[in-house]
Amino acid sequence: MDRKTVWDPLRRKNVALTPEEDVRQWFIVQLNALMKVPMHMMMSEVGIRLGEKMLRADIVVYGRDALPVAVVECKRPDVRIDNAVLDQAVGYNMVLGVKFIFITNGKTTYICRRKDGKAGGYVFVDRMPSYEDMVRTPQDKQVQ
Repeated sequence: MDRKTVWDPLRRKNVALTPEEDVRQWFIVQLNALMKVPMHMMMSEVGIRLGEKMLRADIVVYGRDALPVAVVECKRPDVRIDNAVLDQAVGYNMVLGVKFIFITNGKTTYICRRKDGKAGGYVFVDRMPSYEDMVRTPQDKQVQ
């Protein structure tokens, strides 16, 4: 039996089409088409070391300075998005330090933005940020 594959434009190769991979590929299109993230500013299956653990972020979006600005955690459509999934993405962010966290199962998507200031933490946002929103710095907001 042949396994179905799908072209991953970020890894530039065919990969096994699992339910989670289907969600990942769908979200890559959302990032590019709706949020205007250039394909060359994203990577999928990014290895991250958290202490002794090696983790893999589904998608990382990079700013023009090559620093990460967003991380995406994708789950199969039948996986409920709950605090454990959010904790997983926040764990990636302990290493990455991004401004945006996206969590999706293809049916439900949550977007969190890091709060400005020293207090830190995240707030849920109700609209998809553009790439320009993602790469904008607090100093940019003051200039406008």
